[in-house]
Amino acid sequence: MDGERQVPWLPSLSSCHPGRDYKCLEAGDLGFCGLQIATPRQLIDVLEDPAIRNVIVLQTVMQEVRNRSAPIYKRIRDVTNNQEKHFYTFTNEHHKETYIEQEQGENANDRNDRAIRVAAKWYNEHLKRVAAGSQLQVILITNDRKNKEKAVQEGIPAFTCEEYVKSLTANPELVDRLACLSDEMNEIESGKIIFSEHLPLSKLQQGIKSGSYLQGTFRASRENYLEATVWIHGDKEEEKEILIQGLKHLNRAVHEDIVAVELLPRSQWVAPSSVVLDDEGQNEDDVEKDEERELLLKTAVSEKMLRPTGRVVGIIKRNWRPYCGMLSKSDIKESRRHLFTPADKRIPRIRIETRQASALEGRRIIVAIDGWPRNSRYPNGHFVKNLGDVGEKETETEVLLLEHDVPHQPFSQAVLSFLPRMPWSITEEDMKNREDLRHLCVCSVDPPGCTDIDDALHCRELSNGNLEVGVHIADVSHFIRPGNALDQESARRGTTVYLCEKRIDMVPELLSSNLCSLRSNVDRLAFSCIWEMNHNAEILKTRFTKSVINSKASLTYAEAQMRIDSAAMNDDITTSLRGLNQLAKILKKGRIEKGALTLSSPEIRFHMDSETHDPIDLQTKELRETNSMVEEFMLLANISVAKKIHEEFSEHALLRKHPAPPPSNYDVLVKAAKSKNLQIKTDTAKSLADSLDQAESPDFPYLNTLLRILATRCMMQAVYFCSGMDSDFHHYGLASPIYTHFTSPIRRYADIIVHRLLAVAIGADSTYPELTDKHKLSDICKNLNFRHKMAQYAQRASVAFHTQLFFKSKGIVSEEAYILFVRKNAIVVLIPKYGLEGTVFFEEKDKPKPRLAYDDEIPSLRIEGTVFHVFDKVKVKITLDSSNLQHQKIRMALVEPQIPGINIPPNVPDKDLNGPGGKKRKLDK
Repeated sequence: MDGERQVPWLPSLSSCHPGRDYKCLEAGDLGFCGLQIATPRQLIDVLEDPAIRNVIVLQTVMQEVRNRSAPIYKRIRDVTNNQEKHFYTFTNEHHKETYIEQEQGENANDRNDRAIRVAAKWYNEHLKRVAAGSQLQVILITNDRKNKEKAVQEGIPAFTCEEYVKSLTANPELVDRLACLSDEMNEIESGKIIFSEHLPLSKLQQGIKSGSYLQGTFRASRENYLEATVWIHGDKEEEKEILIQGLKHLNRAVHEDIVAVELLPRSQWVAPSSVVLDDEGQNEDDVEKDEERELLLKTAVSEKMLRPTGRVVGIIKRNWRPYCGMLSKSDIKESRRHLFTPADKRIPRIRIETRQASALEGRRIIVAIDGWPRNSRYPNGHFVKNLGDVGEKETETEVLLLEHDVPHQPFSQAVLSFLPRMPWSITEEDMKNREDLRHLCVCSVDPPGCTDIDDALHCRELSNGNLEVGVHIADVSHFIRPGNALDQESARRGTTVYLCEKRIDMVPELLSSNLCSLRSNVDRLAFSCIWEMNHNAEILKTRFTKSVINSKASLTYAEAQMRIDSAAMNDDITTSLRGLNQLAKILKKGRIEKGALTLSSPEIRFHMDSETHDPIDLQTKELRETNSMVEEFMLLANISVAKKIHEEFSEHALLRKHPAPPPSNYDVLVKAAKSKNLQIKTDTAKSLADSLDQAESPDFPYLNTLLRILATRCMMQAVYFCSGMDSDFHHYGLASPIYTHFTSPIRRYADIIVHRLLAVAIGADSTYPELTDKHKLSDICKNLNFRHKMAQYAQRASVAFHTQLFFKSKGIVSEEAYILFVRKNAIVVLIPKYGLEGTVFFEEKDKPKPRLAYDDEIPSLRIEGTVFHVFDKVKVKITLDSSNLQHQKIRMALVEPQIPGINIPPNVPDKDLNGPGGKKRKLDK
């Protein structure tokens, strides 16, 4: 069974307890012969609990779970690979005494039920033979009522999961992990129907086919729990957004579900609401409050602001996952029913039953949704796991990884088994189809502390006066062969995720920080892209080769810059670096002349305390010439490789494109520049690049950086795609007709695929079926795009959390800031010193409302006679607002310019930052 631990024919009796009847069994005594899963999600959380051990899972069950839910199947596989759990699979379908044929008139489900009972009965008889006198007994756990009844009739001890778990008196907390089995069984006592019934799938499919209903992805709003959009599936030209407003129209859909919607008559269309609404309810009676709040959404608007509006009529596919968050303990004393508030505001609160409410208060927990009855204001769910105290670094890191679906569990033994055995050295077999380049003066240039070095460079003068330049990339594909467990796990992870204090590797550390890392003074396998250039950086020849290199130095950007700038240093490494730097400047100039964009995005760097690992300093990253030098050659290598693999595999090349933004995206940038009497042209990338270069103000040197930051916000996301599935290859930001990723295979799976394509193209390796299947390659691209997006969000969340830690210890800080955006009731500012962005609100709860006048055209915001424009300089006070434990955040308040009733003294906390109701709380110093 694909590496699962097979059940032993003679179980070790030392771990069993003979002579116990069912009611006396403790969790560790469970002998699990079969498990009939109506919805695999229902039992997996119980099975994963450390208390459950000594379990046999039948092959019949594994196959059924595999067909129904790949994620649950993987979780069961992981449990069977955990030796401490003593979980085993029994290949009953391949054992002559337990295999059965499907009988005439018997459906597949009934046949599988019978197979489970046959296996349970045989295994009990087998134990009587091999362990005579022990009274050891296997019991069958099933939630299928008919299967259980038939098992009991046949003399097989059988129980439901709930019956068994409730008997485990030594582990009462296990009951919390039981899933609610059906919506009908768990309807709340009030009985009042709130939502309309979901239509069955057959009717939904007919309606979609006839055009009565539309199918799309449900996307809940972060700002307003009573509003969502549904993105309709279809060709790009047909993509459209349907607005959903009101609790009943949302009809129990959850963020990212695939739903069917019915379009309402045009007379019922509404406009997106600008109201911010948080769900603050605690009970089912809040439905009436919801209806009152829905009236706030309906404001008089012009006809052109109305959007196609609909209602959810059915769920095509649920996209539920375990959710992180906090328990909102019931006000009713001794109540076991409580609400769980997810960290993600797009997810509704979840009703759970738990006996551990007091112990779980103030802690991050995981909860799973089981169902959503029609008469319940909230979905039902069950407790899964306690992650730890709110605010603790390890807990919050775990939360952000789980919430962004970043695979971060330790690599399994199945994956690690495909790593090379140590000590490792290059063999004669490794040298086949490989060039020995150990004589070259190769060196790497990376950030400080980098251990996963995947690129190195060299430059030398040839006898004909030209220059030879080489980019040498770690040959990760040599160690990761197609289709094995290591390859599958790398493909699933898609990318390495870099958090502030932690790196989640795509490949095991033996590869990422050792055998594939191009460290200095050790032999390493590489894939080299080598150009012959003249001194004007014009490429005369390009060749690709698998190679062996020996890096002569591992330098930081600062060390490399120091060598280039030092007149006293003229060794081979420094000469090579100077040559590379000169060529890079020419290459960059040429790219920019073609229309490549140089955009700006403030990146934060934390300096950590060596003992506590708390951030003690926060500053924007400094970029040197050497950063640009490395970047230029990586870009050039990626473009050269893209051309080569597309020449060889016109239908199967994995490429990367950057779509041009729609003209409307640039509105905010154009208006902002106009407010400073500057013109930004956006008809082409070249005109945008030229406009940005010319947009300077002698008395405002930071203006150009601010414009480039705004330009970055206008851009589309770059994506991976298969060349045979798309016709537009252009990379807008780089002004390149074709592009791919080749230079970071340690941390990006896309680069591994590109290495394999290139290796086949130059005859250094052989192909395999999946590599030339454009549909499979397209599926890989979809996963990579998702993983890269989630990694980006996780990294931002990590920066946000560490920024909170920094300001928690810092106390109150006042700093200069520049306005990036003006809103109807707020300004969004950027603080250059910290690269930090935040919002200053002018309409606060429980405070007198100032006179505000917003002008979208200029754009500007007038507050009590003072006008704020984009890029104006202001002074703000920064504090950490901890009044909401679930969503702690950096708060900013205006210090300068002075506006009566608005300003906050720079070193005094304002009432609103002291917690709910203005009660004083001690500020962290």
